[in-house]
Amino acid sequence: MTDGAVSKAARVLVAADKFKGSLTAAQVAERVTAGIRRAVPDAEVTALPVADGGDGTVAAALAAGFERREVRVTGPLGTPVTAGYALRGPTAVVEMAEASGLQRLPEGVRAPLTATTRGSGELLRAALDAGARTVVLGVGGSATTDGGAGMLTALGARFLAADGTPVGPGGGGLRELATADLSALDPRFRDVELVLAGDVDNPLTGPTGAPAVYGPQKGASPADVAALDAALAHFARVLAGPLGPRATELAGAPGAGAAGGIGYGALVGLGARFRPGIEVMLDVLGFAPALARATLVVTGEGSLDRQTLHGKAPAGVAAAARAAGVDCVAVCGRLALPPEALERAGIRRAYPLSALEPDPAVSMARAGELLERVAERLAREWLAS
Repeated sequence: MTDGAVSKAARVLVAADKFKGSLTAAQVAERVTAGIRRAVPDAEVTALPVADGGDGTVAAALAAGFERREVRVTGPLGTPVTAGYALRGPTAVVEMAEASGLQRLPEGVRAPLTATTRGSGELLRAALDAGARTVVLGVGGSATTDGGAGMLTALGARFLAADGTPVGPGGGGLRELATADLSALDPRFRDVELVLAGDVDNPLTGPTGAPAVYGPQKGASPADVAALDAALAHFARVLAGPLGPRATELAGAPGAGAAGGIGYGALVGLGARFRPGIEVMLDVLGFAPALARATLVVTGEGSLDRQTLHGKAPAGVAAAARAAGVDCVAVCGRLALPPEALERAGIRRAYPLSALEPDPAVSMARAGELLERVAERLAREWLAS
């Protein structure tokens, strides 16, 4: 379309994820809205920041009207941190990265063998204490590779060495595991719907397991990766004692390897159900009724690349828009997908900031301003008549 009279029917739904390192999802929505209204002042714009279950999931829930609750929990290094979760009525959104994420580590510090998910279990317990009956556990951005053992410990499980003392924290401690006692796990999980929301379907161990694929980004050396893989496999074998064959079966289930294996802990110990994170979040955030009113959807994230096509937020938003017969375009910092891949994903066109500013550092520093400019351009092309 070209500049000219504005269609009075223009109703835009902005449902984009964060631009990691520069803009939160809420800031992306704010900037896109400003750019659209600069070009098409009469456009009706609805902002619905989204997330795929990783870091930013609680922020997306808060933008949708959830209330933030804060609690002091154990950080990945064992020291206290203040973490938040989102609550609306009987539904809670818990983001494991709030308690156990890389963001909780001091600059330059990594602890691949000893980082614990204990704080994530404490967050879950706080959500239950607040009355939650449905809990979405968003996983991603973790500093940990402990198979969820720390989380389960916080909820009443006991993992003991041969001498009867508790094993050490982190995946490294599981090498000494001799017995597992889950009899005192918080009984409320029997009556709570726990949804494991993630964007990866990796198993717990093996070539595509949590240590091999994600351990290096948490500071694990090749020797650490091998040790963690062996420790998590040992963890599953020991759990087969009290839990039977399903303990080893679930180690190979999609999502078991999410966030350093916390997915496995949630599946095997808490009866969680795994769902793609973006599907869960679209349900929780009320995307369907917002989509029903839209004539154009704008989605996006910092980098549109091959990973986007495998469960990331823009792919989920675009698929839903296409199923509803609504055009979807995307904004991004960097575009690494050809037009045919975008079209297959349901994205009619992408508008990268790099088209205006090719220097990545400058683009990230000026992301808000540049995003308003590309939003103004897409509005003129898709909303003007």
